Amino acid sequence: MSTLPQRDPTQENKKQLSKIREDIDATDQKLLALLNRRAGLSLEVGRLKQNQQDMVFKPFREKEVLARLAEANQGPLPEDHLRNIYREILSSSRRLQRPQTIVYLGPEGTFSHFAGLEYLGQSGNFQPKNSLHEVFAAVASQEAELGVIPLENSLQGTVGQSLDLFLQFEVHVQAEIYCKISHALLAVNGQIADIKRVYSHPQALDQCSSWLRANLPAARVIPAESTAAAARRVLEELNAAAIGHVRVAHMLGLTVLARRIEDQPDNWTRFLIIGAQPADAGNRDKTSMLLTLPDKPGALAQVLNLLAREGINLKKLESRPLRGEKWKYVFFVDLECDVSRQEYQRVLTDLRNNCHTLRILGSYPSGPYLDVSRDPFADGDGHRP
Repeated sequence: MSTLPQRDPTQENKKQLSKIREDIDATDQKLLALLNRRAGLSLEVGRLKQNQQDMVFKPFREKEVLARLAEANQGPLPEDHLRNIYREILSSSRRLQRPQTIVYLGPEGTFSHFAGLEYLGQSGNFQPKNSLHEVFAAVASQEAELGVIPLENSLQGTVGQSLDLFLQFEVHVQAEIYCKISHALLAVNGQIADIKRVYSHPQALDQCSSWLRANLPAARVIPAESTAAAARRVLEELNAAAIGHVRVAHMLGLTVLARRIEDQPDNWTRFLIIGAQPADAGNRDKTSMLLTLPDKPGALAQVLNLLAREGINLKKLESRPLRGEKWKYVFFVDLECDVSRQEYQRVLTDLRNNCHTLRILGSYPSGPYLDVSRDPFADGDGHRP
């Protein structure tokens, strides 16, 4: 009695894998051709705009592109993967049209730096500045096309210096980003018990204050200009640690002594992208402005009533001391609308009539929520391999 030969499942799998890899290689070639075709179109756009002062960064257009692709996506590619891929494609497209200088509070490795990379992509020419003042000055003078600035944190509130600098420099809000923030304790080596000094930006120290009291009660807490500057400082000090982004450990060769040490896990910072020109026209969701009011009873109430009359949602209202004017204040306001649209011209006129001064900082699309806290070099449990 003859027996049929048994099929080797291992050989069958190898054949299937070989065929799949051939299909992947063929698909990669098609993708490469399409990407180069898109790059060629971007270069053509750049040539047509060569003698124009138009902004290369088009937040409304880019938001529409991402939304349209996400709606058309039928999988299995996850939407967040699709968006990440296309953010880099859009970043390359901008670079091909015209190289952009993007400034941020440095040095390399600050949360502002990672926020800019996550939103604007790796192809931008990112340059660190020593202070927020230098960031605003570079954008206002058009030394840089864009700047990334922190505006407010969900736990610690507004970054007052950023609001004050809007009063000093003629810049415009182009876009906003909400970034999830997570802190790590970084050192050259050793253990938590060995740490005698902890450096970081004051906001980061505040956001980790309970953890520090519980785990390093005897350590001296020392403010630094930024989280990344703090990390560089501990490179040269024994028994010192910095609080900063976990990716900085990879950049500088530091050891991560503890992860996710922020007191509240739901920790978000809102960043703004600023430019020397107003943002391009498009589906503007929000408007930011600065206003001062007459010194009389009910002045603020009148402004709020005008907004309520038009059904405009007030997203943020904060007062700051007006420099050079004792006991005078300027209000930073976020509105959930585009006040440049024709339907809001009446209320805009009424606002100007009821304010001492009113300056529109920009109308822009509502920003995405991005997780910049993850460590791309760690495994699923958050440990480096």
